[in-house]
Amino acid sequence: MTYITSLLFTATISVACLKYSMKQKGLQHHITDLHWDPTYKLTEKPECVCASNYLCDAPWDLINSIVYAMKYILSDPDFIVWTEDDMPHVPNEDLGEEALLSIISNLTHIIKLVFPSTKVYSALGNHDYHPKSQLPPVQNNIYEQTAQLWPGWLEPESQTTFRTGGYYTENLLNRPGYRVVVLNTNLYYDQNRATEKYDDPAGQFIWADQVLTEHANNKEKVYIIGHVPPGFFEKKRGKPCFRPNFNKRYLIQKHHSLIIGQFLGHHHTDSFRMFYSPEGSPISAMFLTPGVTPWKTTLPGVIDEANNPGFIYIFEYDTQTLLVKVRADGLRYFLLKSTNICQFNGCSETKSHHSFSSFTMCGIHLGDASAAHRQIAHHTVVVSHPHNEPSVSALHSSTASPIPLKLKVTTQLMFSNKTFAS
Repeated sequence: MTYITSLLFTATISVACLKYSMKQKGLQHHITDLHWDPTYKLTEKPECVCASNYLCDAPWDLINSIVYAMKYILSDPDFIVWTEDDMPHVPNEDLGEEALLSIISNLTHIIKLVFPSTKVYSALGNHDYHPKSQLPPVQNNIYEQTAQLWPGWLEPESQTTFRTGGYYTENLLNRPGYRVVVLNTNLYYDQNRATEKYDDPAGQFIWADQVLTEHANNKEKVYIIGHVPPGFFEKKRGKPCFRPNFNKRYLIQKHHSLIIGQFLGHHHTDSFRMFYSPEGSPISAMFLTPGVTPWKTTLPGVIDEANNPGFIYIFEYDTQTLLVKVRADGLRYFLLKSTNICQFNGCSETKSHHSFSSFTMCGIHLGDASAAHRQIAHHTVVVSHPHNEPSVSALHSSTASPIPLKLKVTTQLMFSNKTFAS
């Protein structure tokens, strides 16, 4: 049985960082949970409409700014991890399969536009299906159409397994000895009724066991990428994401020796998890990257339900061992309450404040679970904040001018007094 401790990062402790030579240092972006709302539009009315309110998902301006900020902060990453969740939090009847595929297409387009030569390892989120969270364990049109959007990202063999169940494995940057295994963890999500009667949805457990065993025999090292994580939600400890039988079967116990890093999203929180053996020994760690959307969760009993959007994560890793040294640089958008209180549904009028913030977290090595466990126990998780951070105007003036997309939705969108053709 897997024992998982959920821990929130705090930005209060600082110590010196480990040094890597440029030859050994690699950098990669991780972005997740964009939740673009194509119907978002500015308004001069303060009555709790979507403009700058935590009850709403991300507008195009935020998506556009985030991707260009990624380019500004790290213009040439080794690769990008995109753990998706692209759709807005709206009722199923307000979204259809065509609109869903249009949103995935547009977000794929802007990432390819800004990073045309960068390899992207992408995993579907539970909101990347219609109806939401009901990703099936069989081939379907959404898996098929999404695979067609990613021909430069998916190798031919990857396209085959992706069409079958939304999962795949590839060489990391075409380097021998290093692999990426992308899982469709939405199949294990406790909200997914399409898989509740399956012991092994889409045969993914058997497939993952086979490929990981093969990678172990070849003495390869592996990164795991997915969306919905195992374990419990750190803001509501009794709330698991996986069904209990899937949570117990998660592959880390058998294959932890070759799994050097795990990168997931879904919770919109900046957090990580430790995995322990039945004897209580630390065996692995998992990082959850915070979401772009500011959306306020509707999950009952959750405290601090919303998050400031737009935290871009960069992971620094040793190119020889794949051991990960966490480094986070980000553009944060703070939604601040104004003094004017609207009378509609008791909500507050809000103003949007953009702040560029970067910091470095050093010293946690995802592949060295024992060291990570000791650092946590002795409070040596590292966060150092640089001074003289660039202003927003400097940030935006340093980026390339955004190129408007031709949106494939039925409504005309208005952002910052600019109309994007539908």
